Amino acid sequence: MVKILNVKNLEKTYFSGSKSLNILKDISFSVEAQETFAIVGPSGSGKTTLLGLCAGLDRPNSGVLELCGTDISKLSEDQRAKLRNEKVGFIFQDFQLLPTLTALENVAVPLELQGDKKAIVNATSLLEKVGLGNRLDHYPSQLSGGEQQRVALARAFSNKPDILFADEPTGNLDTETGDKVINLLFDLNKEIGTTLVIVTHNIELAQKTNHILKLKGGSVVENIKLT
Repeated sequence: MVKILNVKNLEKTYFSGSKSLNILKDISFSVEAQETFAIVGPSGSGKTTLLGLCAGLDRPNSGVLELCGTDISKLSEDQRAKLRNEKVGFIFQDFQLLPTLTALENVAVPLELQGDKKAIVNATSLLEKVGLGNRLDHYPSQLSGGEQQRVALARAFSNKPDILFADEPTGNLDTETGDKVINLLFDLNKEIGTTLVIVTHNIELAQKTNHILKLKGGSVVENIKLT
């Protein structure tokens, strides 16, 4: 299988004055195309930092990080932004919807910015798939947490990304709502053929994936392929 994400000897250290904090230490792993992959570990283990590096939102201090066949550690910020726009989707714990836009607009605007002439039609179709066909004109403040995350799901899949990064996608949801969102996430992922990388504290969620990477203290302590 093709490796869509390849990480070798990754290090991330933050500096403050004369002090340094080594967040990630010699991290190596790879993710195959269309794999579902979970990054787990206790709070402070470096999960979210690692996700941000893999998605090109931040730079490592050293190591190789290949995303969609490109060594992103060597790209400029503009080049990384272009790669993210074309190849990458995101889902965040706090939804990150634009409060002044309706559900439909939150999904359609990114498509319009990419020149999609059927942005409204395609956004409507995605929202119908996540069960929000009757909530198109509602603003985020008029939607429940679960509904907001379903809008975020539709938006994340709107550009049919090669890889989607989800950071604690059920962290702000109750168990029942979270389960519904996860089922939708996996269903859409399978339908579109995206690679899914999830950071989660939820072991049950992690066990739904093909592959689990466990961090502790900024280091890999387990790398288990389940299927």
